[in-house]
Amino acid sequence: MSSVVTTMKLGSQGLVVSSQGLGCMDFYGPYTNEILALKEGGTRDKVQIATKFGIRWNDGKPEVCGDPEYVRACCEASLKRLDVDYIDLYYVHRIDTSVPIEVTMGELKKLVEEGKVKYIGLSEASAATIRRAHAVHPITAVQNEWSLWSRDIEDEIVPTCRELGIGIVPYSPIGRGFLASGPKVAENLMEGDIRKNNPRFQNMDHNKTVFERVNEMATRKGCSAAQLALAWVHHQGTDVVPIPGTTKVENFNQNIGALTVKLTSEEMAELESFASSDAVKGERNPFMQMTWANSETPPLSSWNGN
Repeated sequence: MSSVVTTMKLGSQGLVVSSQGLGCMDFYGPYTNEILALKEGGTRDKVQIATKFGIRWNDGKPEVCGDPEYVRACCEASLKRLDVDYIDLYYVHRIDTSVPIEVTMGELKKLVEEGKVKYIGLSEASAATIRRAHAVHPITAVQNEWSLWSRDIEDEIVPTCRELGIGIVPYSPIGRGFLASGPKVAENLMEGDIRKNNPRFQNMDHNKTVFERVNEMATRKGCSAAQLALAWVHHQGTDVVPIPGTTKVENFNQNIGALTVKLTSEEMAELESFASSDAVKGERNPFMQMTWANSETPPLSSWNGN
């Protein structure tokens, strides 16, 4: 199954990207993800770089931070590691609930004005937080988890993004690997894999039925389960650019093949019925306190700079 990855406009601010993306962030590694991103050289003018900041290690534990000084320090460090003059799309990785979002955005706006960042994005932000951030400086993209078995952004976040002209970038569109290989992915997790603590992976005896039904439909359509699940995300709209993660070239090529899978409205509805709320057991993330559901920040009037 061959396909061409087309380009598309992400959001209403002018950023043009491939219809299926890749990203990086300072927290991966940490730092090695950015260091290796453009290692081969000669590609800067051919790619749009998206990276994130907002989580740091503190005594061995992840800590969310959105202080202005930290925002700037992270950007400067990422520019150096990536060896570039500017970042195309800079995401707030998680929302610091101790800092008004207007304060974090204010520093990002300065970085845009200085030419160090071209476009700003948010990750795991609620509809209300998106609106507040967008009022400071236009948000180009919002990155939240969205897949067949993780659909909690559809009620408020997706409509808000579309109202404001913000592109939607679903991460984990293949359900952290579950929609690619079902129970096998849980059986083969290495020590230290965060998915071992994921409630959905801990309820695999119940959830495996979701994969089995998706896989049966994929067989009928002549594609893989992963391609079918990814195609469902692509069919959500022309403002949607999923970023499936992979460590293997074979899987990367399979993901690109999902662009050729066509779904009717009836097939979309059938897929959605496989992963209804009663069919899926467990929270989507072991750290729900770091998701959009807990991303409200204090009012700007409360900020004293400390």
